Parts: sequence; structure tokens; C-alpha cells
Amino acid sequence: MDFERTIFHVDMDAFFVSVEELFDPSLKGKAVVVGGQKHERGVVSAASYEARKFGVHSAMPLRTAAKLCPQAAFVDGHPDRYRTYSEKVHQVLTTFSPLVEMASVDEAYLDMTGTSRLLGPPLRAAHRLHEKMKADTQLNCSIGVGVTRLIAKVSSAKAKPNGVLWVLPGQESKFLAPLDVRDIPGVGKVTEKSLQALGVRQVGDLSKFDEAFLEEHFGKWGLALAGKARGEDAGGWFDTAVGADTDAKSISHEHTYGEDTNHPEQLEATLMRLSEMVGRRVREAGWYARTLQLKLRYQDFTTITRAHTLPQPTQLDTEIFQQIRSLFRRNWQRGRKVRLLGVQASSFTTSAGQGDLLEGAQRERWQQALSAADKLRDRFGESSISLASGMKGGFRERMHENPVGLPGKKKVQE
Repeated sequence: MDFERTIFHVDMDAFFVSVEELFDPSLKGKAVVVGGQKHERGVVSAASYEARKFGVHSAMPLRTAAKLCPQAAFVDGHPDRYRTYSEKVHQVLTTFSPLVEMASVDEAYLDMTGTSRLLGPPLRAAHRLHEKMKADTQLNCSIGVGVTRLIAKVSSAKAKPNGVLWVLPGQESKFLAPLDVRDIPGVGKVTEKSLQALGVRQVGDLSKFDEAFLEEHFGKWGLALAGKARGEDAGGWFDTAVGADTDAKSISHEHTYGEDTNHPEQLEATLMRLSEMVGRRVREAGWYARTLQLKLRYQDFTTITRAHTLPQPTQLDTEIFQQIRSLFRRNWQRGRKVRLLGVQASSFTTSAGQGDLLEGAQRERWQQALSAADKLRDRFGESSISLASGMKGGFRERMHENPVGLPGKKKVQE
């Protein structure tokens, strides 16, 4: 029996803010900015709908948000809480479909094809999911329903906040036509400007041009745009099946200082802490990294990146830090103030390769110690334990997603 393909896109409404409100109900109904204090250098992780009315949005500098909305409550944010509630969201989703893909910590795709006999037609199933999410997590969500992921994602955005929108099969082009081209996932300011130069402001305007013309002006992205205008999953985020396990190409963490610093001890302590955070995510995925990269941004925003490929891949914090520290010492202009540091791991393998026996025994001891530390962090939070050399580099963790950290991703088996 053939079933009409049915995709849900579930997007949690103002997720970080909503979680903060569960722990501090006094925030409800207020303009809230999550990500740090108004005088700090960081950026906004999330803003309540009340704050968004004043132009505040994610990735905006906190100081800019404070100017736009000085009356807002500024909250540091609690990444451990968000990960916990993301897991709860995932648990709800898996009761509706075995094919769930967390696109980020607060949004997911579900392939609901063939579930109508058990859960009812799409609209009824969406309302059931909407109600269960609220009952089980105390959080609101918006749900978009369509025959493709693109349609589901666009419709969930139009359903916000706390709504459900189903684009009926065969109505995809009609639904998209009056929308702004920026509503198409993947269309940013640069593409928008290029499209406007051609007279394209609404999605329906793309139908004026054939695929050959769009390919001539935009390359392969032009062909993808033509498909997206019809509601197809063409290119970008939509190349794989919902629920397919796609491996991350890299894992990274960064830290921006509240005040620029040129103190070697503080800088190296920060690199140790960043190396710990990266190492933990690498182990969580069951991988070993062969390439390690340092990111260094000076006070004047000059940024350099330096990478090193290891003869033997690793997942140990100490080995990551040893290589990153070496890159730092060779490339930092001593005395010059630093604004940001970052550590990245890439070129993953699933085994550590062959080493000598003496070195192998030492690595095994470190592996056991770090696995024990990971379990303590799982139980008591990311900041509950740290290597001594990284303690002086302690800083409040900002919400920085890594694909391996999302619910439902394959974790290394004990």
C-alpha cells in the first residue's frame, strides 16, 4: 500500500527562554535575553517574543540588545538545562515516529509516513503531538506539516508561536508563491540581494526563470532554488533521509574574553579547558581526531588559524591540549592581547591506530580516567570536574552546539 509522504517539523518556541522560565517563573511575560549580561561582550543566544518586538535577535551582540531593549532581563543561560530538556523533547518525538532527526537542540524532523492508522491523519497527529509535548515537557512548540522537509520547516515558522500548520499535498507552490524569498531555508542576505537585482522578491517570482537561467547566474545553487520554489527538498540541509545518521565533519569550542588579555597562564588555561570540552564530545561520538586546529583572534579582530595533523589520532584531552598549546606558543605574538581562542578537532576515525606498548599503557590509564570524568559530568554537569591545568581557564559555557551532542545521535557504547 502506498502512503502519502508526510513530514513534521517540530520547532520549540523560544526554547532557551522557555526553559529559563520553568526555573524562574517571574520571567514569564517579560522581555528576556539569554546569553549573558548586558555589559558583556558575548552574543544573544535567544530572546523572548517580547524582546524580539524591540528588534533583539539571536547572534546579536549583548550590548546592542541592551541598547534596543534596556528593560529586558538578561540571563546567563544554563546549557546543561537545555541539553536535559532537549532529551525530553526527543523522548516525546520518538513516541510518534521511529524516524526522528534532531536538526538542532530545539528543532527536529519526523517522518510520519504510514502512521495514520495508528495516530490518525496528519493534522490530528500533529495536534496530539502538540498536546503531549506540553504535557510532558511544559514547553510549547510549533509544528509544520508537509510532503517535504522544506515545506514542513517553512510552515512551522509560519505557525509560530504555539501553532500547527499543514500544507495540503499539491498546494506547495501556491503556499510558497507569496512568501518572501528569505523564507526559503538557505537564502541569506547575499543571495537575496542577487535575486532582488533580477526582480525576485517573492518565491513565486522564481517561476519567471527557467532552470538554465538560474544555473547560469547561481550555479548548482540556482538549480536548488528552482526546486525549493516548488517545495522540493533540493540541496542544502535536505540531501539525506529523515533519521539518517550523518557524521559531523568537525567538533569545536570557542571562548571570547570579557576583557582582552595577554597573560600566558590565563590563555593556556583557557586552551586546556577548550581542549577538555572538545575531547569530551569526540569521546561521546566514539571517534578519534587526527587533525587539531587552533583559532586565535587578537584585540583588533585579526584572526589566524593553525592546524596540525597527528601521526596517531586521539580522543584524549591531554594530547589535544599538548598539540594546541604547541601551536599557540609558535604562533602567538607574545604580549599582544587576545580576544578569542578556539579549538577544533576533525579528520575523524573510529580507532586510535597502532602505538608502542609503553605509550599504549599510559594512554589506556588516561582513557580510563577521562571516561570516569565524563560520567561525573553526565551526572553533575560539565563544570563539575576539570584537569588542574584548565581550572584557571574556567568560564561560563555558552550554548555551542555540536552535532554529536544532539539527542538521538549515536553515542559510544559502554
